[in-house]
Amino acid sequence: MATLLAVTRAVSPAIVNCQLTHLAREPIDIVQARAQHAEYERVLERLGCSIERLPGGIDIPDSVFVEDIAIVFDELAIITRPGAVSRRAEVPGVSAALSRHRPLVSIAEPGTIDGGDVLVVGRSVFVGRTGRTNDSGIEQMRTALAPHGYAVASRSVRSCLHLKSAITVLDDSTLLVNRRWIVDEEFSSFDLVDVDSAEPAGANIVRVGDRLLYAAAFPRTLERLTDRGYDVTTVDVSEIAKAEGAVTCCSLIFRASSD
Repeated sequence: MATLLAVTRAVSPAIVNCQLTHLAREPIDIVQARAQHAEYERVLERLGCSIERLPGGIDIPDSVFVEDIAIVFDELAIITRPGAVSRRAEVPGVSAALSRHRPLVSIAEPGTIDGGDVLVVGRSVFVGRTGRTNDSGIEQMRTALAPHGYAVASRSVRSCLHLKSAITVLDDSTLLVNRRWIVDEEFSSFDLVDVDSAEPAGANIVRVGDRLLYAAAFPRTLERLTDRGYDVTTVDVSEIAKAEGAVTCCSLIFRASSD
């Protein structure tokens, strides 16, 4: 028997010093950010996840975005080497937590990968080539996953931080997408659901079993999803979004054996 585990990480008291690439810096209400993160965790629990929360710290301002530090598969976890040097201090804590659940493979210098650039759909792994993820990191991931039957392919990204800012999974054959930020022909084997044009950041959604967790900031795209019959729960992550984060960024969700 297997259950879903969601590894999360506390909002750092230094989140105001987070890395920013595409957004202008705005004041972040840390009390509100922590309240939103706590509600995010409660919603994950209601969707069937057990929460394992790791501590944040003053020296790791982006720590809440735990997704960037690892990609967890059934067979192993890949520990990334983040593209932002300031985020590499996050790695030891996540590695220690995941070592209890999976064998680990670490990306080595000169490779870099952010987990936000990695989209897994079944045995297909799409990796965005961005300012945070380079060819060496992609090739190391390909080598680590090949013995387990995964096919790794690089994909183009433009005008956004990560691949999963532009495209995420709704189900095994359907992806939610902002076509302006990717090359849609690279995903021609999938059914693509477009975000509303007024909600360009709305392509980021979390799949939790057969259900979906989505930011409350995108009501027009939400209507498109519910019209298609998707079971979508929303959560307010507006303060976290000011740190260039989204709902996928704040957890690592995977099957954990209950044996």
